[in-house]
Formats: sequence, C-alpha cells, structure tokens
Amino acid sequence: MSERGNEQSGAASKIMRLAAVGAAAGVLVAGIALPAVGGAGLGIVSATNGLNLNPEDLVEPPPAEVTVVQDARGKEIARFYEEYREVVKLDRVAEIMKTAIVSIEDYRFYEHGAIDIEGTIRAFAKNLQADGVSQGGSSITQQYVKQVLLNSAETDAEKNKALEASYARKLNELRHAMAVEQKYSKDEILEKYLNIAYFGAGAYGVEAAAKRFFGVSADKLTLPQAATLAGAVQDPNATDPNLGKKQRERLLNRRNVVLNRMAELGKITPAEAAKAKAARLGYKGTKLPGGCEVSDYPYFCVYVRNEILKNPDFGKTDKERLAFLNRGGLTIRTTIDPTMQAAADRAIRKWVNPTDNPVAAEALVQPGTGAIKAMAASRTYGQNKARNEISYNLVADAAHGGGVGFQAGSTFKTFTLLNALNKGMKVDDGFNVGAGYLAPGYSAFKNCKGENIGDPTHTVTNDEGSPGWRTLQTGTWGSVNTFFMTLEQHVGLCDTVKVAKSLGIHRSDGLKLQEYETFTLGINEMDPVTVANAYAAIGARGKYCAPMAISRITDRDGKVTDYQPKCRQALDPEVADAAADVLSGVFTKGTMRSVGGIGRDAAGKTGTTDGYATAWFAGFTPDLAGAVSIGDPRGSQKYKLTGVTIGGRYYGSVFGGSIPGPIWKDTMLAALRNVEPTSFTPINPARFGGCGQSCRPAPPPSNDDAPDGQEQINIPFGGYGD
Repeated sequence: MSERGNEQSGAASKIMRLAAVGAAAGVLVAGIALPAVGGAGLGIVSATNGLNLNPEDLVEPPPAEVTVVQDARGKEIARFYEEYREVVKLDRVAEIMKTAIVSIEDYRFYEHGAIDIEGTIRAFAKNLQADGVSQGGSSITQQYVKQVLLNSAETDAEKNKALEASYARKLNELRHAMAVEQKYSKDEILEKYLNIAYFGAGAYGVEAAAKRFFGVSADKLTLPQAATLAGAVQDPNATDPNLGKKQRERLLNRRNVVLNRMAELGKITPAEAAKAKAARLGYKGTKLPGGCEVSDYPYFCVYVRNEILKNPDFGKTDKERLAFLNRGGLTIRTTIDPTMQAAADRAIRKWVNPTDNPVAAEALVQPGTGAIKAMAASRTYGQNKARNEISYNLVADAAHGGGVGFQAGSTFKTFTLLNALNKGMKVDDGFNVGAGYLAPGYSAFKNCKGENIGDPTHTVTNDEGSPGWRTLQTGTWGSVNTFFMTLEQHVGLCDTVKVAKSLGIHRSDGLKLQEYETFTLGINEMDPVTVANAYAAIGARGKYCAPMAISRITDRDGKVTDYQPKCRQALDPEVADAAADVLSGVFTKGTMRSVGGIGRDAAGKTGTTDGYATAWFAGFTPDLAGAVSIGDPRGSQKYKLTGVTIGGRYYGSVFGGSIPGPIWKDTMLAALRNVEPTSFTPINPARFGGCGQSCRPAPPPSNDDAPDGQEQINIPFGGYGD
C-alpha cells in the first residue's frame, strides 16, 4: 500500500474506533468516510444505513438578483438589490475562471460524485486531531448546497444553523449534495455555484465580482484576475479589497496560492504562473450601480421604490414586497419621460439654485392615465448636508418617501370653483365682497361630520385690492380670498372637501385633511405629485387616474405583467370643461398675465399662502399637467419667502406667479415642444354661460346713465392675493 493509502487507512481505523465506542461525531464521520476505504467500509454498512445517508431533495429558491429600473423608453435609471448579483450562463464565464475555481476549490470536481471521499477523509482526519471541525473538505457541490441553505435562511437562527461547525450540518449537506448530483450535470452545478458564491466587496456571483473588482464582464477575465476571484471565495470578508490595505495584501497572497495550485495541477505553465504573480492586484472597485442617490432621477427613483414597498399589488406583506424588489431580478419599466424630466430640471435650475435655502419641486402628470412623467427639485438628493443635499422626496407624499409638504395656498380655490359649477352656478354668478371676510356665525361652515366650525372671531383679508362684485370668473382670475370664503360658505365646506378628495387630494404627511373654513385657501400641506394629478383630472374632462409610476414588470423568468391606469370619472365632464375655461383666464386676465401662456390651450391657478410662507402654481393642458411648489424645508412658517434671494434674484415677497408660475411655463414649453396640441372642449354656454343663481344687481339710477341705461364696469384684477 502506498504512503497515502496508509494515511487513509490509519484515519479510517481511528474513525472506526470512535464509532465503536459510540462517539456521535465518530459515527457521522465513519458513515461519511469509510465507504471509500476499500473493504474497511463494508464493516459499517449498517451504521451508514442508520445515518440515513440517502439523497434528500434541496429546495432551491432562486438567488437574489438585481432589479433594474428603466425609464419609459427602456433606458436604465436605477437598480435595487439586497445582494448585487447578475446571473449568467456558464458559457459567459471565461474558461480560465472555471479552471481557476475548480483547481483551488475542488480539483477532482469532474471525477468524483457528490462526496469527494479523498478530500473528506483527509479533512476529517485533521478534524479529529483538532477535536472539532477545522477543515472543510467540501466539494463544490457541497459548497453550493451550503450557499443555498444560507440564502434560504430567513432568521438569524436559521443562518447560524447553515453555518455551524458540526457533523450534523455536514451530514445534511451531503444528503442534499447527493440529490443535486443526481439532478444536474457537473457543468450545471458549477454554473449555479459561480452565480451564488460571494466574492467580497458586495459582489455576489462571478459576473458582479468581475465588474466590481476589475470593471469587466466574467467572459473577459484574464488569468491573474480569474485567480484573484477564485482565491476570494474561501474567506471573502478577510480578503475584501474594499476594506483596506491588509485585506488587499491577503487577497494578493491568496491569488498567488491559486496560481501555484494551477501550475501544480498542470493547468498553466510555471512561466504563466510567474508572469501572473508579477502582475499587480488591479482592483478597481467599480462603483456598484443602482441606488437612488446615483440615479439621474433620484426623486422618481425613491417614489418607485416606495410604491413597490407599500402597494399590495406587489406582495401581501412588507417582507414579501421587500424581497420582491430587492431579490426578484426584475426589470421595471416606468412612466418617467426623459425629455419632460429634462425640461423640468432645466426650468428649476433657471429659477432656483441648489444652494438656496428655499427649495422648488415639480411634478408632471399625464391627464387620462395618471402617468408621472417627471419629478424634479432644486436640491440634490443625498445625505451630504454640507452640500445642501436633502435626503427625502421633496416631490411626493410621505408614503412615497416624502416629508410633510407645504401648504398649497390658493391652488385649493379650484376645488371650491368645481363645487360651485357642479351645483349649477354659472361663470358670471357672483357676490359683492369686501376687503375682509368674517363668518356670520359658527354654523356658517360645517365639516363632513356635521360639526359647526365657522369662526366669527377671525377676519380673512385680501393682500391688496378693493371690495366689489366678483364672479366665478373674476374672483378666480384675481384669486380673491374674500370671494372664495363667501363662495365656500355658499356651496358648502364639506362638499368642497368631497370634490377635492374625489380628485385624490390628501395631506402629504398622511394625516386627515383639515376641514376648517379656510380649506379653500389651501391650509393643508401638499406635495406636487398629488396636486398635479388632481389638476390632470380636470384636463382629462373629470377623469381621475391614480398616480402611476410603473407600467410593466418583467420577472427573472421573462414573464411580463403590464399595469394599466386605475381611473374613474370623478367630475361631470362639462363641469371640468367649464372649470378649464375659467382657469384659462388666469393667464390672460389674472395672476399669471405678467408671465403669459404657452401658446396652446392651458389653464391653471397660482397659490400663495398667508404671510408668503410658500408659493405654488398648478396648471394643465389636455396633454400634460404640472404643479410647482417652493418653500423652505427648515420650516416654511419660520423662514418665509420675504426679503429673500433665490436663484440670484432678490424678492421682497414671493407669489405663485413670481417663481412657480415661470418654472411651470418654461417646463411646459420644452416638455410639449414636440407634442401636437390638444384643445380643451369648449364650455357649454347654455349650462354655464352668463349668470343664474347670483347675478349682479342692477346699478341704482344715475343722472350719468348712458342713453341705453347701461354702464361699463371696470374690475381690478391684480393684488388680491393669489
């Protein structure tokens, strides 16, 4: 018998002795090792059977893969992952990489079965001497099984069990390995192992590791690169080159061990090994792709991530949805339009600087679908406060990664206008209003619980202007506070709230809407996505569609799921048409007349809150709607938009038409440049033309009356607070 055979026989004898005295570890080792030691194994067949060393099916959930997020045209914009992994076929792995990993991890891989008996006996002999499990001796198949069990573990206890240094765990792996060897070819097992193994530096699988370590795909790996990765799998944390100099030195030494082993086995020549060992480590540390901070569309990226994590469409529980996103290997096609996004980004940069304390945010939404086409903000998304970055979603509500939002101001007057039109008022119906409004009593306003919430102790005023007759048209164009308080009292607070809710209005912070008499003045904190989407419904003739960011998901197996808009008719189409007609006058006769229109049918409403805390503009065409807000995230009530420099320009006070309106206009001009204009449906004059419920009283007789008994009325439109 050879010297090596004598070593094996001695080890086997020692194992049998332990088995004979009933030592549990020895029994396990005997059952595993002895069948390879010639006739000696025949003596403990019954022990082997008692250990139930039979194949046991391995449940193989797919390994976590990277989820890729795309824009509406299919260009990648972000990646999400729990483990950065890109699964590749074996023919997309360089031959030298396959040779290197087999040489160092299991050089007899293509010769033995599920158990490398020679390696196992050698390892167990050393383990017995060490009185524990000090050497693995695992085949590549066993290592694959171990990785599957580890990746399948959901709790810390399960993970510890998958890693524990025990004979019970080794026996369990062997049973599974036997089943795997029966199920797959050697090449299939090697492919699975290369795709599941962790190489360090956050890279799972050989493709991710090749890109992370060397900036190449797995099929382009060179000999020194392949040897480096093959060496890394033994202890990827100890040799993680991303952690520092010591780890890189360990990895370099480990690479050279692999090269020596390849030369020893005759897989490469000594000269090739020497040349490869002379090469530098060459670690590039290519930045892992993905994450919202590195996306060109960070705020939209945050929105998409939260949409999946919060939406039951993507899983019944939080845990299921997180796994779906971070482990699913999905391709998510979204609604973001690069041209429209670029238009919003440019417009904001033109008017607000990233270093300014006040921040502007804008969302663009497609009427009739709810598709979010752009989400932009003046601040850079990130964690670096020194660079004035911001770490939450300025454009969306808290459910999509946002904050508390900003009070929406007079953009809410539109909902009172819609309520009035829905209740049969005509565009020339109106009221004679003063410079101040005081509720006549507590019962003048009732919330939707039927409670009296009028406040006869608080007077609402206009910023400027004089009292006079105001209609649905002129009151809206001038954004007259006292007119809209009177109008809301007339048509009902609760019904106005219901109109707003029917268009998806909800507070950005997730709390219940505040139903006070000043609801019409925009006292609730909002976000641009919600406001833009509500205005989009008017542009779609009353068809409300929930905000939509995801249009298609393709899973790792190629199954495609298309997501359709979730829409309902929220408004009478003719009511929406009449509102669009009134709101279009804001550009020509109202608070946006100094800014002007966009050369196509458009409508909108400015918004400035009490004391110039925040400013808004929300507007729409039949093709695109948008909302722009500006305020100071340090606290809009404390840091108001008065006496401020924004975008290099000084403002005594900021109105909706000062910054948000111009941003909206510049955005729309660029975003719709190549979109054929669609016209509004004309107002139904028989239903909404003239006046009906509240016509202007005839003027008192005057000696100065014109011969036909009529007089010309001049109504000032500026300075009523927008």
